[in-house]
Amino acid sequence: MKKVLCVEPVIFIYVFASFLTIPLVEQFIYRRLWEQEYNSTFVSDSNVSHCEQNKSSPAYIKQKAIQEKASVFNMQLDLTRAIPSLIVAFVIVSNGDRQGHKRSLVLPSVGALISSISFTAISYFSLSLSVLFAVAFVTGLFGSIATFVGGGFAYIAEDCHDEKQKTTRIAVVDLIFGVVSGLAGLSSGYFLRGIGFSWTFVIASLLHAINIVYMVFFLEDTVSVSQFQHEAPVSWKELFRETFSGVYMLFKTAPYKKRILIIVLLFTFMTYFFTLLGGSSLFTLYELDEPLCWNEVYIGYGAAAFTSVSLTSFLGVYLFSKCLKDIYIVFIGIFSYIGGMITAAFAKTTLLMFLVRVPSLLCFMPIPVLRSMLSKVVLPGEQGAVFACIACLEAVTGTMSISVFNILYAATVAWFSGFSFLLSAGLCLIPLSVLCWLLCTSWNGEDLALLVPEEVSSIESADS
Repeated sequence: MKKVLCVEPVIFIYVFASFLTIPLVEQFIYRRLWEQEYNSTFVSDSNVSHCEQNKSSPAYIKQKAIQEKASVFNMQLDLTRAIPSLIVAFVIVSNGDRQGHKRSLVLPSVGALISSISFTAISYFSLSLSVLFAVAFVTGLFGSIATFVGGGFAYIAEDCHDEKQKTTRIAVVDLIFGVVSGLAGLSSGYFLRGIGFSWTFVIASLLHAINIVYMVFFLEDTVSVSQFQHEAPVSWKELFRETFSGVYMLFKTAPYKKRILIIVLLFTFMTYFFTLLGGSSLFTLYELDEPLCWNEVYIGYGAAAFTSVSLTSFLGVYLFSKCLKDIYIVFIGIFSYIGGMITAAFAKTTLLMFLVRVPSLLCFMPIPVLRSMLSKVVLPGEQGAVFACIACLEAVTGTMSISVFNILYAATVAWFSGFSFLLSAGLCLIPLSVLCWLLCTSWNGEDLALLVPEEVSSIESADS
């Protein structure tokens, strides 16, 4: 059977199925905690959720307590999933250069299938919420979304040989992530209202199963099976050494200037991803609370609003890359995010909460551009190593970010629920400062922030 190198359908299905369930899981936890606290069924109508706005009411105090409990519970759940997924992501993605990147896509999909089936059983049979921790741990053993993202980008970077198109190609994948996640978020509210939690998780399970079939039988790996089979078998000790040697050699053999550039770009990516994920992860809880008191359909609308943000960010990358250096595109995206978070901190009406997306229209631009910048300064055989670093940073940073911001939100929701958004905007000063340092620092007349593959090659030649 002839196989193809078209990985975009895999990304499309995985993202849709995953982000169809993410808002459902948050609402499922919130509703179960609500029912435990009130000892009554959660109420939701066509306009707003069951939400107390009278600050002098005892129900208002209980409502804030539920917000805190849900925030802490989500943090603990993310930690349980992230710890094993970090190790798996590093091992699988870093070995992709030798063994192929397809397994980096298959394993997380299998884990997502197990997770969706488990959530179906938990919601249908009303099992204890504590079961979610076991499900999260098992999902993490399959690599979770960190492995999928790292493997997907490494797959595309290895398949794309035209360096001039690499930024756009990676931006297209980020566009798929944004647009499809928005559509899934929009659909989640209607799915929940129409067929409930259990059957929505069943649909997600079917999508993951279809995706696994496509990958196993139709998707070609970046390393052919025959090529891999002809290699001499290695022991577990040798495999362990090879797993970490790729990343180790990436930094050891690189010239000093290139090594510094990689470290600085990774740090910039990590700090911005920390603020972006941390701030945006609180939107659902913030929207469930007063004075917004959104129901599942409005939350779906809010998630879908990121569709326009992803689209405009992709268009921004595509257009700005024709006339601006990559680093300036990153600057624009960070300032866009700062504007959106400041607006969100003071959004107290439904209209204003939707308008938060207007200043944030370009906030996703730094992510694909920084990935592309890192991919451009390494050799083709080092793509797996650099994307393994990115995947690990995403797993660690994502876990730290969600944990920190959920704890912070739980501690500040009673007196100012928008404080976390202001902090997220303020933390953007860190990547901005690093980028300013790159612009102001140069060696041998070469500005490191403006390095492209040809310049890297010339500098390496000069050093040697």
